Amino acid sequence: MHMEHLTLHRSAAVVGGGPAGLMAAETMARSGLPVTVYEHKRSAARKFVLAGRSGLNLTHDEDLETLLSRYGDLHSSIEAAIRAFPPSAVREWAEELGHTTFVGTTGRVFPEEMRSTPLLRSWLRRLDELGVELRTGHRFVGWTEDGSLRFDSSTGLVEVTADATVMAMGGASWPSTGSDAGWVEPLREAGIEVNSLVASNCGVIIEWSEHFGPRFAGTPLKNVTLTVGGASRRGDPVVTSTGLESGPVYALVPEIRDQLAGPGVIVYADMQPDRSHAQLVAHLTSKRRPKDSLSTWLRRAGLEPVTIGLLREATGNNVPTNADELAELLKAAPIPITGLSSLDRAISSAGGVAMSELDDSFMLQKMPDTYVIGEMLDWDAPTGGYLLQACFSMGRQAGAAAVTRALA
Repeated sequence: MHMEHLTLHRSAAVVGGGPAGLMAAETMARSGLPVTVYEHKRSAARKFVLAGRSGLNLTHDEDLETLLSRYGDLHSSIEAAIRAFPPSAVREWAEELGHTTFVGTTGRVFPEEMRSTPLLRSWLRRLDELGVELRTGHRFVGWTEDGSLRFDSSTGLVEVTADATVMAMGGASWPSTGSDAGWVEPLREAGIEVNSLVASNCGVIIEWSEHFGPRFAGTPLKNVTLTVGGASRRGDPVVTSTGLESGPVYALVPEIRDQLAGPGVIVYADMQPDRSHAQLVAHLTSKRRPKDSLSTWLRRAGLEPVTIGLLREATGNNVPTNADELAELLKAAPIPITGLSSLDRAISSAGGVAMSELDDSFMLQKMPDTYVIGEMLDWDAPTGGYLLQACFSMGRQAGAAAVTRALA
């Protein structure tokens, strides 16, 4: 079998051509360190491109402390990275590439052209101008006995020795884009603790009746607050044939995931969040006519068919006819959750390399000069630009740390 061995003198190898890896590559190349990016697909940043097809959400425009709180129990090193390269810096970076950004109505930040392809094209052009080499078709398979990186390529095995290595191979969602977690076993074999990868930012599974699921799949429940445990999120969850999905559901996945380890999970839906219980009772009472059927009364009260259907689901088609009891149900309709959508259908994944394996600069304590960033790490981020923001920040932080050590 053909074997190629490359020794990169005073240079760096980045394993993975997604946003975190490319940001690390740019940071190191700007400091004068020659960089080679190894990507196992035929092109870089495929998940980045796919995510941008419906609008590339780069980051979120809100107070930094509020933004940091969105991540839940965020590890201190990731928090420090975001503080050092916050949303304002991400926007400046995009604009330096020639892509003006704007803030959407919900605070999400997008490039004006919305899609990811133009920005990625500009980014790759900049990396090329900085001397970054992109070698596609190289799959990481582990290390040699002397610590060199090993890759499978179309021409055979490739071994690479570099002064600094940044690993950014993604998680396990959307595996067709390259995030297939093929790195898990090589890292575990090297003695690195890797926690099981699990779905995040995904739909939840609900055992709808044969009448509700097929009829309302694709229909949003407008302006609803979902609550599970001590966490609540407001928005427009969308009914699927097997459960619920979209923003407010995704944000509750960490809490739901934790509770699924126990006896069961109930999500409570407040379908009238702008009315108090008393206000809702008064509204329902005012809309009732003596000869109204239940369905007529509910429609007269302004309830959408999908909302009425959910009330029937929650009560086994035994919806209360008393205004006080109905108001109570509308404020907290119980929805039993039986599971999460499959990992390969999730927007992102949690789990990965344990943060305890790293120092504050994302360097593996057991492997000096090897850094791990992005979705490979065991952390969680909601949708809304938070995942990309943290990946950009980690790439900048790890790249800067690698330069400091490599050029010392």
